[in-house]
Amino acid sequence: MKLFTRARIAAGVLVAVGLIASPVALNVANAAEPQPTVTGPVTGGDGQPRILSSSFDLADVGYEGNEYFVAGTATAYTSATPLVSDGKWKVTPVTETPDAAFQTRIVVYRPIAAKDFNGTVVVEWLNVSAGFDTAPDWGLTHRALIREGTAWVGVSAQSVGVQGGTSAVAGAVAGGLKAADPARYSSLVHPGDSYSYDMFTQAAQATLGTKKTDPLGGLKAKHVIAAGESQSASRLTTYINAVQPIKKVFDGFFVHSRFSGAANLSQAPLPDITPEIPALIRSDLGVPVMSLQTETDVVAYRVGSVRYQQKDSKNFRLWEVAATAHADAYTSSIGFSDTGNGDAEIALLDVANANGGPLNCALPINYGPHFAVASASLHALTDWVVAGVAPPRAPRIQVTTTDPVTIERDSIGIALGGIRTPLADAPTAVLRGDGNTTPGGGAGNFCGLFGTTKALDATQLKALYPTHAAYVAAFTKSANQAVKKGFMLKPEAKNFIAAAKASSVGE
Repeated sequence: MKLFTRARIAAGVLVAVGLIASPVALNVANAAEPQPTVTGPVTGGDGQPRILSSSFDLADVGYEGNEYFVAGTATAYTSATPLVSDGKWKVTPVTETPDAAFQTRIVVYRPIAAKDFNGTVVVEWLNVSAGFDTAPDWGLTHRALIREGTAWVGVSAQSVGVQGGTSAVAGAVAGGLKAADPARYSSLVHPGDSYSYDMFTQAAQATLGTKKTDPLGGLKAKHVIAAGESQSASRLTTYINAVQPIKKVFDGFFVHSRFSGAANLSQAPLPDITPEIPALIRSDLGVPVMSLQTETDVVAYRVGSVRYQQKDSKNFRLWEVAATAHADAYTSSIGFSDTGNGDAEIALLDVANANGGPLNCALPINYGPHFAVASASLHALTDWVVAGVAPPRAPRIQVTTTDPVTIERDSIGIALGGIRTPLADAPTAVLRGDGNTTPGGGAGNFCGLFGTTKALDATQLKALYPTHAAYVAAFTKSANQAVKKGFMLKPEAKNFIAAAKASSVGE
């Protein structure tokens, strides 16, 4: 299956704007609850699932992909008490109005050979901030997922992805799936985002199949992890605090690049129910939660997570990554065709040719190692869920003030503290998570989420690395330390070291 990549010019924005309940709960949902109907694999229309994820053929890496429709009735939730900052919310299904009919879709990527499946399924809440469905967590971590034999499921949980909104970025088609490919998706129905949480639950349950349809193609899931990035992370935070204690569907959660709040539990046309800010992850969840934050997420003015940092605990880890951005060169272009052959790492070290990305941002966008640490963090979470091995605790990015946020930086401008990688400790450019703008302004300034890259000049490079060997030694030392600490996986470190050796730095 060739992965769908239309509207490639909008790729950067797709990602920008953006775990120990028993898995038996997924297999044998409460018989009193409505069970969704699963149909597929879906065909017709343009011939491929409408989702921006990757551009390589899944078969080339031993995977296959299919799309399924999931239909049923969904409930919304309400709360008689405020949704306070500690996340310990008590919600109940709405009874004043009847459940709403829905039909949405899921996209499933799975190993072709059953022997290659590791028993884990990652269910991603697809991101709709660009005006249509995108898969940022697949995009950032797909190399590790494929190496380890993890199945991935993308869920169209929100109305914009299905029914569409009023606009989409970078000239992409507005109107969601139904407008983008009417022949394929005309039957889809979304009753509104108040119902998205129950739809996400039912889609996860549907992943494991019915007597008639098996989206995993006979693979037997043992552990199911929910994932969401950016806006999806805000909705996942609400799901964790409100729905997981009731449904207990997921074995763990990957909450990626959120700011300080959580999404509404309910919204128009139902009553608005808005959580307090900050919205922390509840401490009594009972399943592991990994929160991964880029430098952008930490520093964002008034909504940055540094103002409300949550402490590590028995079931919670927070990783903050220096020199990274919410979206970057990997998520906007380099990562789409990346199968792990080392080309991506070479491109990321080619900072002399850094550019404004697909949105033509005012400054070169961030060329940092976001994808490598994201892969390591999801890997660590999986170990936590499967084997009970907690991830390492990570240092926080250092700040001097929090309102506004001011990050402490070294002599060339790279953030101090946080998770360190060779691109931060043996730099050839100043990589930051802030400081970019959209030319001519623009709604939301999406470029502000892409960070910046400022290549060091020859004098700076010579002062840091008098010889090429000195650069390679410093780079290799940092990469090996990142692997040893669990913040980078060996394949990514190996590729980065090879790219550093192939560079001309210090020559």
